Amino acid sequence: MSLDRKQALNIVQVLTEALPYIQRFTGKTVVVKFGGNAMVDKELKESFARDIVLMKLVGMNPVVVHGGGPQIGALLEKLNIATEFVEGMRVTDAQTMDVVEMVLGGSVNKEIVASINRNGGKAIGVTGKDGQLIRARKLRVTRPGPELEVPEIIDIGHVGEVDQIDTGVLDVILDSNFIPVIAPIGVGADGSTYNINADLVAGKLAQVLQAEKLMLLTNVAGLLDKQGEILTGLTTQQVDELIADGTISGGMLPKITCALDAVKSGVASSHIIDGRVPHAVLLETFTDEGMGTLITNRR
Repeated sequence: MSLDRKQALNIVQVLTEALPYIQRFTGKTVVVKFGGNAMVDKELKESFARDIVLMKLVGMNPVVVHGGGPQIGALLEKLNIATEFVEGMRVTDAQTMDVVEMVLGGSVNKEIVASINRNGGKAIGVTGKDGQLIRARKLRVTRPGPELEVPEIIDIGHVGEVDQIDTGVLDVILDSNFIPVIAPIGVGADGSTYNINADLVAGKLAQVLQAEKLMLLTNVAGLLDKQGEILTGLTTQQVDELIADGTISGGMLPKITCALDAVKSGVASSHIIDGRVPHAVLLETFTDEGMGTLITNRR
């Protein structure tokens, strides 16, 4: 079926608008955290894979980090393993950690790899344990209590935080023209396995790789002001002010803090984008309008 003049002009406009961004980002590393609805909706999963493939084809170096909370929860329920959360984090005993590693390092990781490969890319799945990519330490949570003079320190099991990133295995993958897909599982100094928040892993990787962009896919349109409007084009100073005045709070605070820390550590820009929108990654990368919330040091 041939295109009419209007359709043809629309295609030309899209390609023309994308060209300067393709030229600007060729050879640059972009770390993308894949999570939320985009990971469970079939159409969104395929559009994400095509976005990543296209980024690679035009000369960018995408690095994918993924979560898998819903999938972990579903398998734990199926296995009749009780789940407890403390301060929003899953208490992870040895049995639960086995399930987390099975889901993140196995089924979810390989599904993303297969999707990228099916759409014409070349992806390799790894966990943070491979080549000691992510060296972790145990995360301990403090919870205040009115009856306590000092906060209670809670051991939530095999939940960790990033101690150190060793990019050796990533360098091999990227130099071989493959797309790395990383499960956020780290290894401790004693060989223990730790489940780490995927946003935090993506942020740390972006810092170490001195990425051009950190992109965090989420289930909201972006950072909203007190009137419910999307905020974008923010400097790090403006974000600090929004945190101080309470505009940024609750569940969005850790994600914004992760994005903010990355920019303060040398990443050119961080983006909070709506993973519920098909091709959200391409729309943010290659269009003038972009999507979601942009944080940068540029004024």
